Amino acid sequence: MASRADNIASNLNLGNFAKATELKQRIWFTIGALVVFRFLSFVPLPGVNPLILGELYDQTRGTILDMFNAFSGGALSQMSIIALGVMPYITASIVVQMASALHPTLSALKKEGASGRQKLNQYTRYGTVFLCAIQGYFLAVGLETYAAQSGLAAVVNPGYMFRIGAVINLVGGTMFLLWLGEQITSRGIGNGVSLIIMAGIVSQFPTFATNLFEGGRTGSIAPAIIIGFIVMVVILILGISFMERAQRRLLIQYPKRATQNGMMQADRSHLPLKINTAGVIPPIFASSLLLLPLTISSFAGNSVDSDSTFGGAILWLNQYLAHGQPVYMLLYAIGIIFFCFFYTAVVFNPEETADNLKKNGGFIPGIRPGKRTADYLEYVLTRITVVGAIYLTLVCVIPEYMIAQTGIPLFLGGTSLLIVVNVTVDTISQVQSHLLAHQYGDLIKKAKLKGRMR
Repeated sequence: MASRADNIASNLNLGNFAKATELKQRIWFTIGALVVFRFLSFVPLPGVNPLILGELYDQTRGTILDMFNAFSGGALSQMSIIALGVMPYITASIVVQMASALHPTLSALKKEGASGRQKLNQYTRYGTVFLCAIQGYFLAVGLETYAAQSGLAAVVNPGYMFRIGAVINLVGGTMFLLWLGEQITSRGIGNGVSLIIMAGIVSQFPTFATNLFEGGRTGSIAPAIIIGFIVMVVILILGISFMERAQRRLLIQYPKRATQNGMMQADRSHLPLKINTAGVIPPIFASSLLLLPLTISSFAGNSVDSDSTFGGAILWLNQYLAHGQPVYMLLYAIGIIFFCFFYTAVVFNPEETADNLKKNGGFIPGIRPGKRTADYLEYVLTRITVVGAIYLTLVCVIPEYMIAQTGIPLFLGGTSLLIVVNVTVDTISQVQSHLLAHQYGDLIKKAKLKGRMR
């Protein structure tokens, strides 16, 4: 059953889009910011020979770095100044959110409102700089090592000066992307960081389609696999679209109130609980946590002594945590399930919701207000989160395993489709909200004009 707001939004006249000046400005600003992001992905690091990078990246093709390259919009394969993308920021935000849920001081900051959130965001940025510095250093070292082993001079002047310059440029590129994402959120449409990730994934679709059909033409990929993959993508898109709109609606009843006619009437409404409350956050968080050590180990794997303990650990990571391996799939599934429950607990507080219902006189039929209502909300939320966690795990893990077995490029897996569909649905919803607000604004202006004429 659709809500009243959904019915109004579905009946919006898109002819009013031309009149919504502010909405058009926001859309054009978002497009312009994403164009800047795509331009930056073609700006190589200083001291790097861009003509050699393609041959070097082919040596690591088919590994977990393909996912990192997809999230950065191909910037990693071109070794641009934004090669790390926004994944270090996501990893840092995971650490800060988990610490704010466990540490009393950070938990108190979270409850302080806007000032507390600003302080936590500052800590997240500090963590982003730290992670970028570590990943950037190992990326520079790995680039020198690959170049030395293959005999290709990808780095013009290898050494500490190149490494320091690479770290500075990579940190600056990631921090600029964060600033660009904040500008999109405040002055554009949708969540800026999510749109940047989606733009990076979408930019790889033409390359993927070309490689897929070229493989079918040359015979390296069987036609049955291509048809099955296209069918799987269509089914995934339809399934994701259905599950992201699915919700459990709890009936909320309010006490009887006297109307103008003197009759007593009881108001009713619904409390919607999404099946997937966490959205795309769990797979992004799980993949970012796996990408952090795997990025370091992949670039450092050829520069360590395999006989040492540290070198053996690096080689173990590269071997058993490779894409398609059971250990990687297991850790990825566990990470998705964990972050489903963790992020749902962060964004939805049953006690706070129960208190707000009690203050407004609302109650769930058959459930006493207060603690009983909070317990019931937590019980229902836990049950639907189990369904949401299973749905996310199946959507993300099974396609990744099938892609690993068939050898189809990694960047169009279930995680990529989930991000693209989720962000697209969220952006369309925000566009509808702006159109709805514009339509209400026109009605208010007409009402004021009629009132003046009287």
